[in-house]
Amino acid sequence: MAFDNTITVVGNVTRDPELRFTQGGMAVANFGIAWNKKKADGEEEVSFFNVSCFRQLAENVAESISKGSRVVVYGMLQQRSWDTPDGDRRSAVEIIADDVAPSLKWASAEIRRNEFRGDGGQGGGNQGGGGGGQSRPAANQAPPAYDMDEEPF
Repeated sequence: MAFDNTITVVGNVTRDPELRFTQGGMAVANFGIAWNKKKADGEEEVSFFNVSCFRQLAENVAESISKGSRVVVYGMLQQRSWDTPDGDRRSAVEIIADDVAPSLKWASAEIRRNEFRGDGGQGGGNQGGGGGGQSRPAANQAPPAYDMDEEPF
C-alpha cells in the first residue's frame, strides 16, 4: 500500500458485498459505503464511495458485512478510466481497501478468527459460493499475483 495516499472512511454499507473471482482465482469483493456530514445549516451532505477488496479480505468481507452495516474502511484512493462501447471516456475514483472493520460506536461484534492454513493468507473465509463468478481455487494453490493494471473481472 502507498503510505502517501491513505484514506480512512467510516460509514454505512449501501449494498451487500459482491464476491467474484478473477480468471487467476483471486477473490474480489465490491461494495458501496456512504458517509454523511451535517452542514452548518443543519442539512446533510452525503458522499458515496465504491470499495474494492482483494484476496482473503474480500472473502472475509463478503461473509461478514451486509447492507446497512457501519464499517471503518482503511485503504488508498485509486482512479481508473475506461472507454464505453459508444466511445465515451469514463473514470471513477474508488477505495482499494487494505482493511475493513465493523464500527463499534452503536453496535457490538463477535470476532471469529479464521483458521490459518499457511497458504499466503488464503485460508479460512467463505467456503461456499458467493456472488457468482468462478469457483474458489483449491486451498493448496498459490495465490495469484495482482497487477494494478489488471481489470478485476
